[in-house]
Amino acid sequence: MPRPPRRTQAERSDATTSMLVTAARELFGRDGYAATSIEAVAAAAGVTKGAAYHHFRNKAALFRSVFVEEQRRIADALREAAAREPDSWSALLRGCRTFLEHCLNPVFRRIVLLDGPAVLGWEQVREIEYAHTLRVLTEGMSAAAADGVMADGDLPARCQLIFGALCEAGMLLARSDEPAKALPVVAAEAERLLGALAR
Repeated sequence: MPRPPRRTQAERSDATTSMLVTAARELFGRDGYAATSIEAVAAAAGVTKGAAYHHFRNKAALFRSVFVEEQRRIADALREAAAREPDSWSALLRGCRTFLEHCLNPVFRRIVLLDGPAVLGWEQVREIEYAHTLRVLTEGMSAAAADGVMADGDLPARCQLIFGALCEAGMLLARSDEPAKALPVVAAEAERLLGALAR
């Protein structure tokens, strides 16, 4: 029986990076950034501390990779939710609601909403969000504008303003003592904001 082909160095490196990011997501999401050491992440990933530092120069760099991966996850979830709707306006509303629902997820809440700004700074957080979640929102609002269901206006500015409002709504939920109870109220207000843009 022939042996399976040996993995290349690049494939082994990618596999180690993936294991570290997966382990770090679980620990950062559960315990928070401050309480998680890179040594603990390495142990959870089944690699040496030296291997972890070979792939990530420090804990902040590892956290950044986790944050980016979390943004990719939410962007995919938003696109999937929107794709199930019958029209562009319903898709836009569903995407916004899905984002707020995602803010109830403890891992997302801890990594993206609570620790992200403190660890990475607002400028870096926004840069990453603009490449993922803001891009999805822009796609949705562009589709609604193209379908003529949104009032005329400056689309880039409008997307930035709505995105800022949704991020603040997410922070409201993240800091709430009862986020699930607060969700309907926050989501209704977000929908009213969007409704003001309807033609």
